[in-house]
Amino acid sequence: QVQLVESGGGLVQPGGSLRLSCAASGGTFYNQAVAWFRQIPGKERERVGCINSSDGRPYYEDSVKGRFTISRDNAKTTVTLQMNNLKPEDAGTYYCAAHVLALSCNVYGAHEFGSWGQGTQVTVSS
Repeated sequence: QVQLVESGGGLVQPGGSLRLSCAASGGTFYNQAVAWFRQIPGKERERVGCINSSDGRPYYEDSVKGRFTISRDNAKTTVTLQMNNLKPEDAGTYYCAAHVLALSCNVYGAHEFGSWGQGTQVTVSS
């Protein structure tokens, strides 16, 4: 099993940027798809986006498309979530998750990811 640790959360003003990192250890990571989820207060956990292991292609939910970017560095066993033009509704706890997937990562739900990080808090406020 891969252990995941998120970092980079913090306080930012609306319109600002944050870069979150997901560091993996304890197992294979290069062959696993990685997804970012977030828990927004008052809402169910929702997908932010994901990145495939097979072709390295990222996918984004409509709510963050054009503002967030997911990238992967297998050599450093790290996946990054660059968040730009942050909005108050983006605030919450962000989690990364990983698993070996047969299909493109965007068709899988949270329950199909076996490894999860502890989360990192993002606050967007003036």
